[in-house]
Amino acid sequence: MGRKRASPVNVLFGWVRRQSMKVKILAGVVFALCSLVALKHSVKDHEYFFIFSEAIHAAGIFVLIYKLTTHKTCSGLSLKTQEITALFLAARLACSVLMELDAHSVLDMATLISTAWVIYMIRFKLKSTYIKELDNMPLYYLVVPCIILALIVNPFTRFCYFSQVLWAFCVFLESVSVLPQLRLMQNAKMIEPFTAHYVFALGVARFLSCAHWIIQVYETRGMYLFLIGSGYFWFPAALLAEAVQTFILADFCYYYVKSFVQGQLLMRMPV
Repeated sequence: MGRKRASPVNVLFGWVRRQSMKVKILAGVVFALCSLVALKHSVKDHEYFFIFSEAIHAAGIFVLIYKLTTHKTCSGLSLKTQEITALFLAARLACSVLMELDAHSVLDMATLISTAWVIYMIRFKLKSTYIKELDNMPLYYLVVPCIILALIVNPFTRFCYFSQVLWAFCVFLESVSVLPQLRLMQNAKMIEPFTAHYVFALGVARFLSCAHWIIQVYETRGMYLFLIGSGYFWFPAALLAEAVQTFILADFCYYYVKSFVQGQLLMRMPV
């Protein structure tokens, strides 16, 4: 059974649902700003934002592993999102090897191995449950523009040019990696819980990563944008990439929380 319809949270969601799109966007911006202020004052070392982000992403992958091993179905999952995820994680690990290894590399390696296992399960073990017709976004629509953009806008560092381009490529590709999954869910209209949990984890992870950039820009009064970069374009471009993915996932996270509050097992995506 769902929660009581008269609960304050349901009343709040009902009020939001009745508002115009401008009011909804304004409410979302206010909520995001309040969350940023709370994070700024509660987390002293902002480097933890990246670690938390990567840990939550890894947790989302483990949710998928639980689904695949217990329910024996990959229905609702986008193979293309998993392949893009593996691609940008491999690129980021290559950057770590060429530049410097740290705690992020360990989390990336664990996530990459888990993602590779998910891809194997979808492609071979659970192939009969994969709905290819719904996962219909061409990968070159995402990969090729990211390559071109990385060649034009990349960080200027003491490392080789290839490392700079590879770093930019993984940042830009990560920002659009969830699009095939969102496209599949829009085509399917209904989303089962484990897939919804996974995408929500991605949304939280991206928000934390984006929060790190925004707080750093605020605390340095904008100078953080110009610390390194090719023609001063790299940091603004990277920040924009983080903001784009956060914005892409914000709408899904709203409907996820709404479905959770209402006690719905299956999440409905709007037309």
